[in-house]
Amino acid sequence: MNTNHVKVRQLAKDLRKAYPRSPREKLGGYVIAARCVDKCRAFLLNMNGEYNYWPCSLASQWFDFTGITPEQFKEVVATGATDDEVARWISEHSHVKDADEVLKWNNRLRDMRLSDMSLQAQQYLEDYIPKCVPGHRPVYVWFDVYDLEEKRL
Repeated sequence: MNTNHVKVRQLAKDLRKAYPRSPREKLGGYVIAARCVDKCRAFLLNMNGEYNYWPCSLASQWFDFTGITPEQFKEVVATGATDDEVARWISEHSHVKDADEVLKWNNRLRDMRLSDMSLQAQQYLEDYIPKCVPGHRPVYVWFDVYDLEEKRL
């Protein structure tokens, strides 16, 4: 894989100093995708800090749903593709073509309560939340964990 470092650098966020986009923010019609782009660009430039591009339990939800692999996605991001170009690529390569299915999936993820998650995820978050989320802020859904920790809520 050849990375166009110049183009990627122009678009990348330094995740050692800033947060990736909220999982609620859409790209190509999908929640989570914009965050995946931010993390992938930073990873390609070794600016990902504590953020993992892959493996990532949040990203795995999106990759599993679309049928896009982390490696395929990384290859297109490495070209220096803009958000609009990545969105078009997602549209062309996602196995999900029905906009209503995407909408339902987006809303399921937006509304996912911790009690709806796998036991393994619940066990992880049981320890993670008290360490990383402000104690005076309630977590109602999974995406709240990210947005509270990253000071968007």
